Amino acid sequence: MILDDVDKKILQILIDDARTPVLEIANQTGKHLTTITRRIKTLEQEEVIQGYAAIVDYEALGFDLTVIIELTLARGKLFKVEHEIAALPGVLSVYDVTGKIDAILIAKFKNRREVSEFAKKLLAMPFVERTETHIVLNIIKEDIRLSKELD
Repeated sequence: MILDDVDKKILQILIDDARTPVLEIANQTGKHLTTITRRIKTLEQEEVIQGYAAIVDYEALGFDLTVIIELTLARGKLFKVEHEIAALPGVLSVYDVTGKIDAILIAKFKNRREVSEFAKKLLAMPFVERTETHIVLNIIKEDIRLSKELD
């Protein structure tokens, strides 16, 4: 799907606040309400908009530990293993990467015991050859939204 300037403006507004009423989006874009409604529906159907979610402070929910884990996986099973890992509790992101390692995952846990159990579970999985776990000391920025970069 090729996005025009109106689509990008709609997305920018929704990225900044997914609860923005359609009427407000219409006012900000200078387009008719039905045009905006139709475009949002198309963006959803084309999976450009994949969902709407609250941005949560996970530490307030008790998830005090963020970990970044580097994985080395057996050849030929990368995507299968990565998808299995992506489904595990606590996992926020799994990235298939270039370099000496095969994948990187980011996960959140409530305590060291949970991190330890998770690391052991990973190492027990078939085709996981090696892991290296990094515990994040300070989060400087954590935001999946590209705010002003859509242009």
